[in-house]
Amino acid sequence: MPESSSLPGVEHVEPSRFFPRFHYELLVCGLVGHRLIGLDARTLDDGDPLVAREIDGVRWHRCLRCDSWLPVAAPEHPARETPPRREEIELPVRGRPLRDKIILRVIAVNRAVHFLVLGAISAAIFLFASHRAQLQDRVFRIIADLQTGTAGGRPAPHGLLHEIEHAFSLESSTIRLVGLVFAIYALVEGIEAVGLWYQRRWAEYLTFLVTTSLLPLEIWELARSLSPLKAITFAINLAVVLYLLLAKRLFGIRGGVAAEERARARDVGWPALERNAPETIAA
Repeated sequence: MPESSSLPGVEHVEPSRFFPRFHYELLVCGLVGHRLIGLDARTLDDGDPLVAREIDGVRWHRCLRCDSWLPVAAPEHPARETPPRREEIELPVRGRPLRDKIILRVIAVNRAVHFLVLGAISAAIFLFASHRAQLQDRVFRIIADLQTGTAGGRPAPHGLLHEIEHAFSLESSTIRLVGLVFAIYALVEGIEAVGLWYQRRWAEYLTFLVTTSLLPLEIWELARSLSPLKAITFAINLAVVLYLLLAKRLFGIRGGVAAEERARARDVGWPALERNAPETIAA
């Protein structure tokens, strides 16, 4: 067995006790598998030692995403003589770009849920406006039955029954206007979801502006009545705003898009792989 320093490996960093580093690469590799090159090659002699090498008869293949080196047996029926050259390899996303991709897609899923919920509310409001006459008598009878024996049969001064009575007192045009507002908001959330899923810069600005505009309303709601759901919603939206503003460097913050591109470039491409090569780390 060769010396441990000559074995392919990954960079060893003493973990922080209070601020451990989250490795998005390991998360993705755990879900979809490692990205290994040259598994179908007959020999590694003429291959790139940065991605695959043979030590004492053992073939080691490097994951191009998480930098792990794995021992893999030679193929019984090789499809090619040597591993592909660098220009033939499509490198996977890693480092900062991978982190941003995952976080933006999590936000996109959140916005997609908003789109579905708000769209359903909008559809329900339009249905209510179209069938209000058929529903009014039946609903008022139900409200009257529920109010019998409570508050002497007087109309509810507040609560759900009061809100239902108030809804039936509105004009149909007003109800449709409310439904239109929900539909527009749902459409905006859907556009955000699509743009964030594909990591578009304009979607980051749109999400920041829309989410920031809602924070004062959420603060006002929290001041009126505190609930776990409202607090969680406010915390999520505040985290989204801070992430987009600081990590994504919107509006020129922390150097803007140019600084972000420079930071991302350090984590992608062959130079990044060369910096984490066993020889470089050993040196």
